[in-house]
Amino acid sequence: MKFELGRCLLNERLMESGKSAEWLAKELLFKPERVYDFIENKRVMPLKIAISIADSIGCDVLALYELIPNDTKAGKYGDHVE
Repeated sequence: MKFELGRCLLNERLMESGKSAEWLAKELLFKPERVYDFIENKRVMPLKIAISIADSIGCDVLALYELIPNDTKAGKYGDHVE
C-alpha cells in the first residue's frame, strides 16, 4: 500500500518525551529553525534525519508523521492500474 505524508507529529513526540525543539536541535547539531520548519510542515524530514530524530527522542520513525493511505493502485512503473 502507498501512503501520503500528513502533518508532522514531531511536536507531539517531543512533548511526550519531555524534550524541547531547542534540545533536539542541539542534540543533532541543527539550527533550531530547521527543527521548527519540520514542526510547522515547512520542510519534510529526509529519512536519515527522521531516523536520527526518532532515535534521539525514543519513538518509532513512523510516529513522526500522519500516514494517509493512498488507495490508488499503481503498476510496476507507477502507471495507474484498474
